[in-house]
Amino acid sequence: MEYNVHTLKNGIRILHVPTASAISHACILINAGSRDEEDAQMGLAHFIEHLIFKRTEKRNTTQILNRLESVGADLNAYTTKEYTCIHASFLHPYLDRTLELFNDIVFHSTFPEDEMEKEKGVVLDEIASYQDQPEEAINDDFEDILFKGHSFGRNILGTPETVTNLSRKDIKSFIKTNYRTDQIIVAVLGNYSLNKLTKIAEKYFADVQENSSATTRLAPQVNPSTHHVVDKQIAQSHCMLGTQTYSLHHPYKTGLLLLNNLFGGNGMSSILNLQLREKYGIAYTIESAYSPLSDTGIFAIYFGTDSEKADKAMRLIQKEMNKLKQKPLTAVQLHKAQNKFIGQIALGEENRIGLIIAMAKSLLDYNQIDSLETVFRKIRQVSVADMNAIINDVFDGQWTSLLFNPTEG
Repeated sequence: MEYNVHTLKNGIRILHVPTASAISHACILINAGSRDEEDAQMGLAHFIEHLIFKRTEKRNTTQILNRLESVGADLNAYTTKEYTCIHASFLHPYLDRTLELFNDIVFHSTFPEDEMEKEKGVVLDEIASYQDQPEEAINDDFEDILFKGHSFGRNILGTPETVTNLSRKDIKSFIKTNYRTDQIIVAVLGNYSLNKLTKIAEKYFADVQENSSATTRLAPQVNPSTHHVVDKQIAQSHCMLGTQTYSLHHPYKTGLLLLNNLFGGNGMSSILNLQLREKYGIAYTIESAYSPLSDTGIFAIYFGTDSEKADKAMRLIQKEMNKLKQKPLTAVQLHKAQNKFIGQIALGEENRIGLIIAMAKSLLDYNQIDSLETVFRKIRQVSVADMNAIINDVFDGQWTSLLFNPTEG
């Protein structure tokens, strides 16, 4: 897909992706997330993402929310371990309105004490709601074990104690340290010329004060594999098992994405779904996921099942891993896996808001954006030898596991 990048004097990059659609999509992506928090500030990045919608120097909460919704647009945001993203979808005429609002909430929020106290209550409810969903809670608890002693293990939402104690001073300090202008992308996919987008972007972002202070992120250590069982008042057993693995920049990243898709990724034809759900009827949900991060990665498997079937599910998963290790993939099997993965990526291009965010992330992570043809070529270039090396490396048995087990009685 065609794109252009224009860099402002303060370091903010403007990503322009032209399209003929009447619907436009935009995001502002900031290379700052929960991994950048201090120990006592768990939940701070996510809390800031909530608060930017509450009050700015010229708007109250209602005015912020109505600014785009009054013209039928959609405005939202999210926080991850490494990013903060604000995004919007809107009709073609409202580009100026959207970018002006992005500027206002990101760079001119005031974080008043009364709004902070109200929003702390909202986040505390969110934490409580999350803990009531074992399929969600187990993911955070698992990462806390996998990355013990490192900020990657923190729950993005924080804890009730840390959220309650967050201060305006914490917010200002975090933004000053982590909202670096050379690590911010403003991306727009829409029917606009580069000249028009550049002029509007210059109007709203050229005067943002430059902040290019270098920050150091500590890479996590690889902790010894462990096994944990937690009894909870739940009806089913929920299990996660996995390991630290390749980062965004590892040469085997594409191969592991391909292996994940084959083993337990999207679709009903994955190895795990066919064996555990279709053949044995053990688990309604059985899936694997590979999440590459800037200096590490996570490969993990999740399933939920009746407690008496949990051990069998574990054995079947291990059996499928061993089969891949003992009987290497053939060229035909690899070709089929590549075709499936390429088709899914091509269909995913229809999700335009997801596409522009992915392109902005690529620009942050790699300082370039691969075309679809390049992505497909990289997938095709993964060899049988590559795949078998990855299988033997990732499926080596040194895995951490966590089981939420129903409490008896």
